[in-house]
Amino acid sequence: MGGPTNKLTELSLKNVKPGPKTRKISDGGGLFLEINKNGSKYWRLAYRFAGKQKLLAFGVYPGVSLTKAREAAQNAKKELAAGKDPGIVRKISKSVGDENNTFQFVALEWLEKFKHQWTETHLKSISGRLKLHVYPWIGDRPVGEITAPEMLSVLRRIEARGHLENAHRAMTNSGQVFRYAIATGRAERNPCADLKGAIPPPSVKHMSSITDPKDVGELMRAISRYSGYTLTRCALQLTAYVFLRSGEIRFAEWSEFDFEKREWRVPMKKMKGLRKDKEANPNNYHLVPLADQVIKILEEVRALSGDGKYLFPGLRTYDKPISDATLTNALRRMGYSQEELHVHGFRAMARTLIRQELGFDEEPIERQLGHAVKGPLGAAYNRADFVEERRRMMQVWADYLDKLENS
Repeated sequence: MGGPTNKLTELSLKNVKPGPKTRKISDGGGLFLEINKNGSKYWRLAYRFAGKQKLLAFGVYPGVSLTKAREAAQNAKKELAAGKDPGIVRKISKSVGDENNTFQFVALEWLEKFKHQWTETHLKSISGRLKLHVYPWIGDRPVGEITAPEMLSVLRRIEARGHLENAHRAMTNSGQVFRYAIATGRAERNPCADLKGAIPPPSVKHMSSITDPKDVGELMRAISRYSGYTLTRCALQLTAYVFLRSGEIRFAEWSEFDFEKREWRVPMKKMKGLRKDKEANPNNYHLVPLADQVIKILEEVRALSGDGKYLFPGLRTYDKPISDATLTNALRRMGYSQEELHVHGFRAMARTLIRQELGFDEEPIERQLGHAVKGPLGAAYNRADFVEERRRMMQVWADYLDKLENS
């Protein structure tokens, strides 16, 4: 008689959907795929050894394919036939040390694969942080066996030295390594996900910004290389060129743009600093002159979202804009920490460099930033639009950013 008939196919696996409860689909011979409510899929082999029912994990689908799962199951059954417990054999093998499964090996592989998304400075920062604070304690441990308490012990060593921000960064970077290990079938859990609230949060003193021209050029290159959601990349580029607040960018609507006049008229109700000052703003909108580079970005965005209300709709909710966290997370993915750059920091970046490097007067800069001026001269100042000067300034600023990016 032949062995058990396999039931699963790659097509059936691709089409399987999660349900309200964790469920299992069998491939026969004890091999099955466990589908969790969150959509994660784990290969398991049910077997008996010494009269006891046991489970063996083979990794995560699709990182571990159906073919590889079947091969692993066959190997385990050969060990059973030889009188060995495959679970014990695996533990012994890992304790001896499989270099391809250690935390350090997986981390180095992850760094190599994603280094193009980061600046050289940030790549060195991540590499150095893992080498100094993480590898000495768990670097040679199998990545799939590291527990949350073990990871917490690593982080508390950093915390004990008073480096809270560094502890949180180490947890973030380690979590990225664990997620990569899960995706490549070498781990099933990210222990860092269980440590929320275990380390006190670092204090954030200000909306961090970048004002060194060389660093700004590196930032613009990092944004251009961003490989995530295209509209997120465009939103960050637009933020750099027009330096409006995050909410004003995210809630931008196509009806607000006049491409013939090359203007964006942001309704005053959306402007944080001006929306209550109707007397000082009789036009009831904030004017943003559009530089050549901004027009080019908007044309790219229009091809993707021009049939909707918002320039930057969410991935899942097209009738709503992207969230503030979307832009923040994009900066973090590019390697900029909370202390290095905040989304709001683009405004400080423009304000500083337009004044110091490009030599424009304070009045048109503040007007373009949408800052209301208090005091007896405030209303008169806000009525003075400095429109022509602002048009020139916005094009000069866009050209300057391009120069820094290409230098």
